[in-house]
Formats: sequence, structure tokens, C-alpha cells
Amino acid sequence: MIDLNKYLSENPYPGRGIVMGRTANNQAVVAYFIMGRSENSRNRIFENTEDGIRTKAFDESKMTDPSLIIYHPVRLLPNGLLVVTNGDQTDTIRDHIAQGHCYRHALNTRKFEPDGPNWTPRISGVMKPDGTYNLSILKSLDGDPACCCRYFFEYDNPVPGTGHFIHTYQSDGDPLPSFQGEPRLVNISALTSDDLADEIWDSLNEDNKVSLYVWIKDLKDQDNWNSLIINKHR
Repeated sequence: MIDLNKYLSENPYPGRGIVMGRTANNQAVVAYFIMGRSENSRNRIFENTEDGIRTKAFDESKMTDPSLIIYHPVRLLPNGLLVVTNGDQTDTIRDHIAQGHCYRHALNTRKFEPDGPNWTPRISGVMKPDGTYNLSILKSLDGDPACCCRYFFEYDNPVPGTGHFIHTYQSDGDPLPSFQGEPRLVNISALTSDDLADEIWDSLNEDNKVSLYVWIKDLKDQDNWNSLIINKHR
């Protein structure tokens, strides 16, 4: 197990990241953050929607290319599933589940982002009503866009106080190196969404961090959940 805050503070550019797990008092928790190096990527905020959140340009006049940076990262589905991704595959997963398929079926129709030479991985997570969860990454084969590698990780008995963290880039670079290995096993010591949000936000690189979303649900009361957003552009 690694210390999530230390891991983040030592990496200037993990890109976009998803954390799923359990708090020490056994609540389901999801966190998603975005970072940016270009003005276009940094010119974003998270905004609440009826079923989750969306990204939005902070200053519309500065938006140059919305194709890979404007999307719905989080959607809470009618069946209680929470879907979180770093791109428009959120809607692909939602649509396939509505048709009776699973998230793997949906992601088998997608691949990494068409932004060579980075070929940014698509990371996705599904939190189930009982607090079990799935994570996935779709990425190129060592930077070769001719091959898409799809990896799926499923956690059916999460341990309180722990979670798993997956992100798009190993670190900063040119081109950016894709995430390697399995989702990192991390500790989750915070008990509230506010505390977890503060810990993650403070650990992210000051120059590159853009927005953060945190969601926590009481597993004993399916209707008792809360979420919050932190935007660098407030």
C-alpha cells in the first residue's frame, strides 16, 4: 500500500486520475481530478449536472479545441451505478448498460485518445451500489497506436480504509508516458468528502492542477451520499 498524498505530491503530472475505495468507517468513495499543461486544458472547471458533473470552459473566448477536454466525467445511473471516466466514454458505458450490457462490453468499442504522440489512455471506473467497483484503462502498446491494450480490474470485497488509484500518465514528459501496471493500492484515511478533497487537492502540483470531484456514500443508506467540487478557477 502506498500513501496517496505522498504519491501525488511527488509526481508533477499524473494527468487525470480516478480513486475508488472505502473510507475507514466503510463508506464508498470516488475521487476524480484533472490536470493540464496547455492553456486550453487549464481553462476548465467542473460543473454539477442533474446526474453528475461535466467539464466546462472557464473562459469561453480562450477555448481552442473542445474535442477531448469537454465531456461528462461522472454520471449516476438510474440503477445506482456511478460511472466516472476521463472522456466521453462515460456516455458509451451509460448507453451500453441501458441496453443490458456491461462496462467491459462498452469499452471494447473504444480505444485510447487520438492525440498522438501521447495517445492518452482512457481510464474508467464503475462504483456499484454495494460499494464494489471496477477500474479500466485503454492504452497504446508502448506508444504504438497500431495496438490498443484493454485492461480491466474488478474489486469485489474492498477493505475499509483502502482504495485503488489509476491515472493517465506515469509522470511528465514529451511525449507523455502512459500509466504502467495495476491500479495502485492506496490508503484512505479521510472520513469525509471535505477532508479527502482537501488532502488530494493540496497534494496535486500547484501549477498543473485544474479541478477535483469527490463523492462519498453511506452503504447502509443508499440515499445518503454527498459530493463536492474544487476548481482552481473559482
